[in-house]
Amino acid sequence: MKRYVITIDGPAGAGKTTVSRRLANRLGFTYIDTGALYRGVAYEAKMRGIQQEDDSGLEALCRSLDIGFARQDDNALRLVSGGVDITEQIRTPEITMLASAVSARAPVRSFLLEVQRQMGEGGAVVLEGRDMGTVVFPEADMKFFLTADPEVRAIRRYRELTPGSQALEDVARDMLRRDEDDSRREIAPLKPAADAVRIDATHLSADDVVDKMLCHIRRHEEHPV
Repeated sequence: MKRYVITIDGPAGAGKTTVSRRLANRLGFTYIDTGALYRGVAYEAKMRGIQQEDDSGLEALCRSLDIGFARQDDNALRLVSGGVDITEQIRTPEITMLASAVSARAPVRSFLLEVQRQMGEGGAVVLEGRDMGTVVFPEADMKFFLTADPEVRAIRRYRELTPGSQALEDVARDMLRRDEDDSRREIAPLKPAADAVRIDATHLSADDVVDKMLCHIRRHEEHPV
């Protein structure tokens, strides 16, 4: 297996995180959750009182950040900012919505574009996000776009949350709003790359999706474009 750059894009709750991790494990590649980087910037902006529309403040913030992933003994990646592990702090509903807003700002996207490309430049990576195959790695070896019915996605995301932190109907509402915001934004909107393999995971398990992806990857190896 070559050191492919593989991108998996799609809306929240489609199963990207689980699928990306399992695919990376099956291939022996590194899994990179690029959405965590945007959450990290959103978290730091909140901690410093920087408003989501304040481009100059966000630009200054990004210039000051030392953010990235650190590998643990169990091979899991943790998000670290300024030497502090913020992995758990970035998973609240508030940071989720703030990350969607912050990700639409040009200074943040410009900063993280370079961070993400540096992470993937050696290949042998599976990168999960929303514009990996369209903007960050348009020349990726394999691109996937994973989706599912909104109701199914809402239930999946609800089950990932801390019990009692948010009602299912609130999760569904926030998800639809985020989908709309991310799809309509001018900078790097959420959409499948023209050459992405689209997979509807509504009625598929995570392992079923991974198996489908591996079939496409093996086919690509046998018949490269």
